[in-house]
Amino acid sequence: MKFIDLAEERYSLRKFSDKQIEKEKLELVLKAGQLAPTACNYQPQRILVIENQNALAKLKHCTPYHFNAPLALLICYDKLVSWKRSFDGKDSGDIDSSIVTTHMMLQAAELGLGTTWVGHFDPKLIIKEFVLPENIVPVALLPLGYPAKDATQNPLHSKSKSIEETVFYNDFS
Repeated sequence: MKFIDLAEERYSLRKFSDKQIEKEKLELVLKAGQLAPTACNYQPQRILVIENQNALAKLKHCTPYHFNAPLALLICYDKLVSWKRSFDGKDSGDIDSSIVTTHMMLQAAELGLGTTWVGHFDPKLIIKEFVLPENIVPVALLPLGYPAKDATQNPLHSKSKSIEETVFYNDFS
């Protein structure tokens, strides 16, 4: 499949089947995250695989947007490892984690799995529930699994602004 077709077909899955993800497919999704570019190649991403019932129950305590997926990835970064911009100290960890998350989402879609990016969670509660050290910063949750038979994409999925509304050309002189 061409990349542009994959990007167009992928949608945020909010209704998962209870079918378990094969280990080989999960490993490919995680490999895609490992291969993602990060600032200075520091690779500050730290990914927690949340798959047992106890851990999934903790996740449900931290966000209503778990969609009862059979597995979720918690994408974080280590702020002791992430690159910082010298001009203003901007930490690239959130950007790096976002790139990693996007790579994993697209790999999952190629494998017939569904995901949805969840940013609505209580980070303090995530840190407490999953006993994360203070240098680990949670960025995104990625519920992951097979689509339920009656899963549908959000009606707004295919509504995009025109290129003219989002891309600007200028000689900047």
